[in-house]
Amino acid sequence: MKKTLFIVSLLTVSLYADLSVKQIQEMVSMIHEKREGIKLETLEETKEPFVRLEEENNITTFVIPVQAEEAKLALHAIMNGKAYINESWQGVDDTIMGYTLKYVGKRGVVLRNGNNVKKLFLHQNRDNFIKLEER
Repeated sequence: MKKTLFIVSLLTVSLYADLSVKQIQEMVSMIHEKREGIKLETLEETKEPFVRLEEENNITTFVIPVQAEEAKLALHAIMNGKAYINESWQGVDDTIMGYTLKYVGKRGVVLRNGNNVKKLFLHQNRDNFIKLEER
């Protein structure tokens, strides 16, 4: 019984395995062709597709997010565990423009506002470090 089942399965596989080398090469060449994607400008102009539901007093309200002009956050310097962001020194757990400073590293900081996380880094081409020389 096992031999019969093995032979039948082998014949079934051989009948459906009709791909030639040429067909495989054509499929591979189609995969390698550059596909046209969407432009970055188009993506930036699209509206957020998600809708939030808010329930108050048994009334369901659909909240459609409005794409507002996002204010700029700029990291200028880091020193002694504090970050100089938008013309003021901030420490961990300080709030700036709705974001809470969660982490201060050597080259950048992490800000959080609910589920939104922003990472700000020092500019690579600027000399943001204070150098002390001994006389």
